[in-house]
Amino acid sequence: MPTGSSGQVRPAPTGGSSRSPPGHNDRVTSPDATDPAALRPRLPSPVQEVVDGRFERRGVRLLLKRDDLIHPELIGNKWRKLAPNLAAAVGRTVVTFGGAWSNHLRATAAAGRLLGIPTVGVVRGDELADRPLNPSLARCAADGMRLHFVDRATYRRKTEPRTLAGILRAADAEEAWLVPEGGSNAEAVRGCLALGDELRDLADVVAVACGTGGTLAGLAAGLAPGQRALGIPVLRGGFLTADVRASQQQAFGGPRGTWSLDDRFHWGGYARVPDELDGFAADFEHRHDLPIERLYVAKLLHALVTLANEGAFPRGTTIAAVITGRPFP
Repeated sequence: MPTGSSGQVRPAPTGGSSRSPPGHNDRVTSPDATDPAALRPRLPSPVQEVVDGRFERRGVRLLLKRDDLIHPELIGNKWRKLAPNLAAAVGRTVVTFGGAWSNHLRATAAAGRLLGIPTVGVVRGDELADRPLNPSLARCAADGMRLHFVDRATYRRKTEPRTLAGILRAADAEEAWLVPEGGSNAEAVRGCLALGDELRDLADVVAVACGTGGTLAGLAAGLAPGQRALGIPVLRGGFLTADVRASQQQAFGGPRGTWSLDDRFHWGGYARVPDELDGFAADFEHRHDLPIERLYVAKLLHALVTLANEGAFPRGTTIAAVITGRPFP
């Protein structure tokens, strides 16, 4: 397998090309240091009430669940989903997947650096192998993640056993602990159950932006009877209902909690931030002195303002919006 900084593209269907950061070490020298609890997360994360006329005039109260303050580098739902996976890895290399601007890849790379766990990021798009790394992938590499680029057709088939085996073989990571794209496996979903538990009886509706749906699946399971979770997908396609159900089946053996999705607020798809959405986020930042991450959090907050204006929440409703991340860089 070609490695190093040459970025040679392997054309085989299950192949790819890899870049190893300088000094990358595939062996953990002190396994006792790999416990995520050693990083001292701020849990439970704070709950902050904001006064906003767009909600007040509708008789709705808005709380922000500040998961962005859990840890300086492992932010929000990334902590909740990664911590149980890192504990389960037991010192093995961790392999995960994502696109060129993946928050999940950055969080996994940072966790690997902080805990001394080797990480490999399988990146969608072999055409990226010969280009300078963008700021997001450069951060991953600086944190010690070995980047392995695969073509897009192969990436789409990465959950097929034969294709996955080929990817891992080409990445020299056949014995690694696998974390899926976005981090949403059974361990991650169970890790997000605590998010719902922390918000029990504090709000009528708990809203979260969704990529893979794992956070919503765990959140809904942790809420009390009478509370409901609302997911705002940031990708097009309307596929998350089945994915959330499957996640709960895998994690809990069946459906848990009350939840729903509203697919209207993806703004064209992942990483799409039109000027109108960017302007909304900048205005929210100015109103409430709060940095707004654009790909997830801005879409969530815009959805809630829109839904409030539509009268979707009865007067007297308390909404908690989960702030899952901060702007990058």
